[in-house]
Amino acid sequence: MLLSEHSALKLEIKSLPAKEKDKLLLRLIAKDKVLTEHLHFKLLEDENDLVKRQEQLMELMDAGISELLSGKKATSKDVLLKMRKLNGSINHHFKVTRDLNSEMELRIHLLLQIPIEFNESIFSSLYKFNEKLNVYFVKTTASLLNKYYKMHEDLQFDLKESINALLAKIYAHQTAAVAKTLNLPEYL
Repeated sequence: MLLSEHSALKLEIKSLPAKEKDKLLLRLIAKDKVLTEHLHFKLLEDENDLVKRQEQLMELMDAGISELLSGKKATSKDVLLKMRKLNGSINHHFKVTRDLNSEMELRIHLLLQIPIEFNESIFSSLYKFNEKLNVYFVKTTASLLNKYYKMHEDLQFDLKESINALLAKIYAHQTAAVAKTLNLPEYL
């Protein structure tokens, strides 16, 4: 049931006393963890907190990627799982902060740092994960480019060099075939 479809309900909610509205609002907010965190960020935090959140997430990503690269030999399955988890963290960051610029910087950092080249045999059980990783990596980049094109040109200018490095990474590895089928440019 959408509120926009029920104009009578909307009018009744607006006519409620302020105390009752506040009580209902607090109950509704408590049911949604992301909304609660977003309101906390919007009402109680400032630019410094945004920078702090971005730095913490950057450290989390660096730790996750270095964990992949150290120790046992990482497989495409390990990288795919780690990349999905870190992408989820970036999505959560954006839902809370609504800051497109920090989301773009975090996602570019992840895509530039995460390994994507694996020499797994076609007969290996991990080969299908290699293909999935290639597709996921390129589709994530395509989504990033769509957001990039919608940004203000000053912000685009700041990110252009990093995006070109990312596109060069894609076209230097096995991901090039997927990128060509999705019509990803080789550079901006």
